[in-house]
Amino acid sequence: MAITKSAKKAIRQNKRRKAHNVIYKNKLKETLKQTRALVANKKIDEAKAMLSKVYQALDKTAKVGIIKKGEASRKKSRFAKLIERNSK
Repeated sequence: MAITKSAKKAIRQNKRRKAHNVIYKNKLKETLKQTRALVANKKIDEAKAMLSKVYQALDKTAKVGIIKKGEASRKKSRFAKLIERNSK
């Protein structure tokens, strides 16, 4: 348990930040899951329309600092490839 005043404050800050970050992570995970489901069900047109939402969610989480910029870029590339590969 925290003893000093600053340690107690750090615990409060971490709790608030975690709650904030969980919102972004859950939204990102849900968007990615929906897109993968569309591709798996061969609904490629809907998946292509959803791709902009995937990009938006990845960019936002990278901007806020929840994931790194390179990770967002890599995931965007892989999702674009996934949709392109399955559209043929």
